[in-house]
Amino acid sequence: MDKQDCNDPRALSSVIGTPIDSLSWQQALARLYCWAAERQSRYVCICNVHSVVTARQDQIFSKVIREADMATPDGAPVAWLMRRLGVTSQERINGPDLMWHYCAEAAMRNESIYLYGGQQSTLDILQKKLLGHFPGLKIAGSYSPPYRPLNAEEDAAVVEAINASGAGTVWVSLGCPKQEKWMAEHRGSIQAVMVGVGAAFDYHAGTIQRAPQWMQRNGLEWLHRLASEPQRLWKRYLVTNSLFIYFATIQLIKHRHSKN
Repeated sequence: MDKQDCNDPRALSSVIGTPIDSLSWQQALARLYCWAAERQSRYVCICNVHSVVTARQDQIFSKVIREADMATPDGAPVAWLMRRLGVTSQERINGPDLMWHYCAEAAMRNESIYLYGGQQSTLDILQKKLLGHFPGLKIAGSYSPPYRPLNAEEDAAVVEAINASGAGTVWVSLGCPKQEKWMAEHRGSIQAVMVGVGAAFDYHAGTIQRAPQWMQRNGLEWLHRLASEPQRLWKRYLVTNSLFIYFATIQLIKHRHSKN
């Protein structure tokens, strides 16, 4: 791990009004490692099309993303727009792969992680899968929260358990925008790096099938999810994808004019 990557200043690109970090996989993993090693209270947002469109419509969520310690370009369209705006080498840095790569490195460092979110049955499968792939990984604890908001006593107990576990990172799978708002609310109380990874728990546990690699590479993972859950996701993708195309087109036109 190159310590220099930990100290690189943030380079941000506006994606339809939301600041997203311009960075490599190495830089993203290095930042997480450095923060986790010092048990710094930080949070990381993994931003796809739904995230940046929601940020334009929800001021509270927009503030959460803007104040994140790192916001990576998850969706292929987000990374594509950044490349068109001048970040020529920007890759898609998505939640499931970020979690997987980090667990591989954490296992070699004998570093502890914590899992927060998902159903208990999913967490049970997930922990077996992770330990099967990464025998040296230390899973310091896990918690499946109820669907209702936690009361003050329950929340305090969760914070105490995470802090006492010694975990350097907390992987949060609550869905967007719930997980981002939860992380922002707990920065300063949870002494670890919180990373919101959406459906990563289900993907790695195998309870939800992830899109094939060729669809991931070609920016079609959303289509696979839509085909898997059409009734729940059709409206979200129809509206958010259309809005993203509209706002991205306007931004690209303005960018071209500014260069001329």
